[in-house]
Amino acid sequence: MIASKRLVTISCFHGEINGFHRTGRDALVAVDVIRATTTAVTAVALGRRCFPVPAIEAVARVQARLDRPLLVGELGGHMPHGFDLTNSPAAIAKRNDVWRPMILLSTSGTRLVCAARGGVYLGCLRNQAALVQYLTEHHDNVIIAGVGTRGEFREEDALCCAWIAAGLLDAGYNVADADTMDIINRWAARPAQAFVGGKSTEYLRVTNQLDDLQFILDHVNDLDWVAYCADEEVIRVPGGAGFSR
Repeated sequence: MIASKRLVTISCFHGEINGFHRTGRDALVAVDVIRATTTAVTAVALGRRCFPVPAIEAVARVQARLDRPLLVGELGGHMPHGFDLTNSPAAIAKRNDVWRPMILLSTSGTRLVCAARGGVYLGCLRNQAALVQYLTEHHDNVIIAGVGTRGEFREEDALCCAWIAAGLLDAGYNVADADTMDIINRWAARPAQAFVGGKSTEYLRVTNQLDDLQFILDHVNDLDWVAYCADEEVIRVPGGAGFSR
């Protein structure tokens, strides 16, 4: 029987992670559906190595120890000079040079991943169900951190966080605070398409990047394993999680 003391918290990331002291049974999940965690998970699913970086200054350090790395990312919505691709899961899925490791940079998502000392799980719509099962089997307390913009959750991240949290509640966890329950109540029962029309999807529309939106909607819970970032690299957790679709 799962202990009732198990807790789940949804948090909005604003540049640092506060109030999170981990033991061996605690877990942190980073969520940036549009687009960093989706891009990273997609790269790893294809067999490509992935190295998130928190800032442009970190790119050269990681680049120096890799063989012909692919530079992927954006800052403020713009692809940095010298990069190969913007932060796009659809674009990375089309490439066949999977032997080239990927350095991934984004305005907020990779900062969140890299801010988590001691390791972090990567959450997106592709692996939400697998994450629920894996977390249930391995962790007592879970903080799910979504990327925040101007102090508010992005719609797609709130939805993904709520899906994960609701799955944990079904497995016997308790909510840690009223804010977490509010997000679950608002988003957990809604379909993936519910975030379409929000600020992030409007950005994709005006910048002619709707192929990423379509990719995200076409790849919901199609992966049965979880991704974890530690020692600067995103890896597929050995053994996977496994779930019934």
